[in-house]
Amino acid sequence: MKKTLLYIVCWALGPLTMAQPLRRSLTLPETIDLALASSIAAKQATTNQTSSYWQYRTFKANYRPQLALSGTLPDFSRSTIPVVQPDGTTEFKEVSISNSDVALSVSQAVGLTGGQFFISSQSQRFDDFNQGVRRYNTFPAIIGFSQPIFGYNALAWAKKIEPLRYAESERQYLEDRETVATTATQRFFEVLLQQVNYEIATKNVENNQALFRVAEEKYRLGRLSKNELLQLKLSLMNAQLAQAQASTELKTVAMQFAAYVGLPQGEKVTVQAPQNVPALVVEEQLALAQARLNRKERFLFQRQVLEAEQKMAEVRGKGGFNADVYATFGLTKSANSFSESYVRPENQQQVTVGFSVPLVDWGRQKANVKTAQAQLQLAQYTVQQEQTNFEQSVLTQVNQIDLLKERLRITASADSIAQERYDITKSTFLVGRISITDLNIALQEKDQARRAYVEALQAFWVAYYRLRALTLYDFERGQPLADLTPSPSPAERGAR
Repeated sequence: MKKTLLYIVCWALGPLTMAQPLRRSLTLPETIDLALASSIAAKQATTNQTSSYWQYRTFKANYRPQLALSGTLPDFSRSTIPVVQPDGTTEFKEVSISNSDVALSVSQAVGLTGGQFFISSQSQRFDDFNQGVRRYNTFPAIIGFSQPIFGYNALAWAKKIEPLRYAESERQYLEDRETVATTATQRFFEVLLQQVNYEIATKNVENNQALFRVAEEKYRLGRLSKNELLQLKLSLMNAQLAQAQASTELKTVAMQFAAYVGLPQGEKVTVQAPQNVPALVVEEQLALAQARLNRKERFLFQRQVLEAEQKMAEVRGKGGFNADVYATFGLTKSANSFSESYVRPENQQQVTVGFSVPLVDWGRQKANVKTAQAQLQLAQYTVQQEQTNFEQSVLTQVNQIDLLKERLRITASADSIAQERYDITKSTFLVGRISITDLNIALQEKDQARRAYVEALQAFWVAYYRLRALTLYDFERGQPLADLTPSPSPAERGAR
């Protein structure tokens, strides 16, 4: 009987329960974890890292053997063509022919020299359908090598630059995640501040209602003037307007917050103020050393200088004396049948040396080289300036952390004092010892102190995550973020 009643109650209340909007209360760590797992910004960071990973895989593949199968099956032609006869006349002959070929080749790039080895095997077939002729021509094996001399070696430069670019992308992924954490922290405290504003406004409405009821009684007894009563009524109405405004602003920032961190649409959310602040002791030299070691700038600056040097090498290599060597050795045989075309093939060799030397270019090559040298020098100066600016930003952020810790301590104390002072002032007003003006001043100071404390919390935590992003180092655990943050999984990269 009890179970039956329970089922009936659950069935009756089920639609009401389902109709209620979900409400989730999040702490700051939960907010950051949610944003890193579900936000669009975090997914974009993962996608960018995946793209960089496959670009690096493409670079690595260029240095591995390449196996290719190519051919034409078939190339059929039926036409009438002019044929000059021995006596000088021209006759038009109908021609019906087909050419087919297939080739299997293996090539291997030589990064050290910029050349290429290759081995190939090829078979060709010719059919003349009018005359009933069929011929085969095969190349069982051809070994060759092509090598530029004194030229620009793109493979060698790529081997220097691409690993730096990939290492840079890995650090960029970590920085992007810290940027997501910083933005999530900013949005978290925007909601918290509006929650505090709404709580303050609601509490002020309750206090003003209670005070107005007391004031009405005092006015009835002749212990309060009409002017003071109207002033209290006006304060109540202003508090009600502030409550309505705070409610609207809270809904707006809560929706923006939920959309950013990836909460399902329609899910309500509240946030909980952090109770503990990490007791950080951030040393300038430690932060600077970790930033130099962990940040992408470590690889970015090297890559920028190398790319400028690469450009200068390319200008010099392509504008002066250039030569190319192409050599092959192989076997070949022609026959009327496919099997015979592989019997006792004959040797064939080919060696080609081509060169080009600019004789008169009216100073174009010299100008190109000078331009590349200037760009290289500019890149070196730019890197030096950017490195200085980067180190200054790290030191500035460290100093700001210390300042914000002190600001947080002072505002927390001021918040407690202002609340206590307001409580005392309110009690004093109720016994008629102070004016409504003094009460309003204490109320404003209480509200300002509370907001100042929340703003100080926000500034500290945002600065803390910005410092993590600048150094890619967890100062609480004493570890680089690269040791704590997983890279995108093979499934996320789309790997087999």
